Amino acid sequence: MDGVSAGHEGWLVVVDLQHVFGEEDSPWTAPRFEEVRPRIRRLVAAFGERVVWTRFVAPAEPTGAWKEYYAQYDFALQPPDAHCYQLVEDPGGHPVVDATTFGKWGPELAAVVGEGPITVAGVATDCCVVSTVLPAADAGVHVRVVTDACAGAGDEEHERALQVMAGYAPLVSFATTDEVLADG
Repeated sequence: MDGVSAGHEGWLVVVDLQHVFGEEDSPWTAPRFEEVRPRIRRLVAAFGERVVWTRFVAPAEPTGAWKEYYAQYDFALQPPDAHCYQLVEDPGGHPVVDATTFGKWGPELAAVVGEGPITVAGVATDCCVVSTVLPAADAGVHVRVVTDACAGAGDEEHERALQVMAGYAPLVSFATTDEVLADG
């Protein structure tokens, strides 16, 4: 998939780089989590102050279809300050957007990144990443997904999610970490 040159214009959105997705004994482990971390660190350094981190957190009281979801994943019903929901990297002074939904695109993230463009990295490609990318693109924000700085529930799930997001071209484009850094 080819990249669209946007340089380091806009914001880097690091989706859900949390212990719950990186620890081997977690039901939500993204197997390539540790492989993407060094690439994400390089991107964070390149974007400087224009980085926002997101965190998935459980609601205090699940409602609607989330009740059934948390009946299946009851281990996840922990407070936002639980170890599993902490970021694995120090966000420093960058903003952190918490959400009880898979997708992080909404008023709080939009208030940080404005009209974009945004470059997205993180986990899991087939859940929180795709659920963040598509609503942002639908809102008219140009989104560049860093394919080798995202990890899915598995390689096939990662590839399928990239294929789904490719259907949103030209609102969604793709690049590798090296391509993003070369554009800067």
